[in-house]
Amino acid sequence: MNRIKALGAIMNPKPSLTFSRFLKTAFCILALSIAGTSAAQIPQDNPDWEESKAPAPPAFSADKMLALDMPPFVSLKFGIDPATISITPDGIVRYVVVARSQSGAVTAFYEGILCARGEVKRYARSQSDGTWRNEDKPAWRPLNDNQPSRHALVFARQGACDASTAASSVADIVRKMK
Repeated sequence: MNRIKALGAIMNPKPSLTFSRFLKTAFCILALSIAGTSAAQIPQDNPDWEESKAPAPPAFSADKMLALDMPPFVSLKFGIDPATISITPDGIVRYVVVARSQSGAVTAFYEGILCARGEVKRYARSQSDGTWRNEDKPAWRPLNDNQPSRHALVFARQGACDASTAASSVADIVRKMK
């Protein structure tokens, strides 16, 4: 009896066509829902989107940074001070990234990542005396841009972004980085 059913299933392609249609329909619905969700969150598609004013750069600790997994050929060690991470209502993840050379010299940057557009903006750079120097004309640039360092791209992938949206919370970012 089982052989007859198996032979009938092979000879009757209709059930597999139904399953194939089901898979195609499910895939299309999933693709459209993902596209609709991400498109609604892209600021460039929203003409009313405005970046929130960046607060003054926060104090940071080079000793408490969470390491970024940089490629082995990068001589600087990069990390994010978790106490400086914030997520704004307009979808920007702001943070202080610390770069430490092999000789122990420390430089820090106050930056923001806009996950929805895959862009980064540098607001300020630390000075040797511990003060901040604001960028003259901070501008958004692609995370994949040919920059001196790709630390922002690494941070976005390591926890700041969930695909094209900011992480759900600072605690979630810190957990992913640990």
